[in-house]
Amino acid sequence: MHKVASLNGEFVAAEEAKLDAVSSAAFYGRGIFTTVAVYDGEPFLWDKHLRRLERDADQIGLAAINLDNFENSLIDLLNRNEIENARARITIYDASSSGVWKIGPNDRPTILIVTGDFREATQQPRLTISPFSINSRSPLAGVKSCNYLENLLAFEEARKRGFDEAIRLNERGEVASACMANVFWTIGGSLFTPDLATGCLPGTTREFIMENVECEEVVTGVGALPNADSIFFCSAGLGVRQISTFGENAFEPSDHRILHLLPPKHTKTRMSAS
Repeated sequence: MHKVASLNGEFVAAEEAKLDAVSSAAFYGRGIFTTVAVYDGEPFLWDKHLRRLERDADQIGLAAINLDNFENSLIDLLNRNEIENARARITIYDASSSGVWKIGPNDRPTILIVTGDFREATQQPRLTISPFSINSRSPLAGVKSCNYLENLLAFEEARKRGFDEAIRLNERGEVASACMANVFWTIGGSLFTPDLATGCLPGTTREFIMENVECEEVVTGVGALPNADSIFFCSAGLGVRQISTFGENAFEPSDHRILHLLPPKHTKTRMSAS
């Protein structure tokens, strides 16, 4: 994470950004976030991120939020941190107290923006199946909420077993997503990804890929993946990564178009201080 953050529009040292302890965000994780890729100083797929923030805020009952100045706040923060190519996380916390532990009226959200280098990724990612399922009927299904511990625990469990990511199935045994990414695969030259009905997150990178490459949304069990020609996972922080192994199955390198859709990352490039 870079040194300076933006908290409610003000620059602060990242380690000094604070969240109200008595709030729905602190008590219940009531809040939403999005991770934005930044290339050459410009937020990538910005309109898609704004639409998701608006949709998710409505889904979890956050007070109306004015998103008009978010991009300017992010650009100012990138300049302050002297960064051109990075990832940025925008988090909107519900700072109100809940009806269960109410101490007074406070409908304002807390808005935090932080930046950091792109996530490091292994050159030959290894994929497994997570023992932790996704509940497609959850009110948070498809919402990128601050209730992200389940995803993190699934990711950490896979890492402990020597894998880089894991496929998460829903309660019906259908492929939904990876722990912290969306999933695509090819069979016979056709590209597939889980349907949103499985409970997978409607990722902005996922949406962008589907707008630019012919792809079929499907509902399928995990048995389809060992028969795939190639498997990919994608997120704003990682870009598009090709899987080298899934369990005991190894995959030959592919040069599918999906790998070349996003701009190349230059994580160490910095803006001049002038």
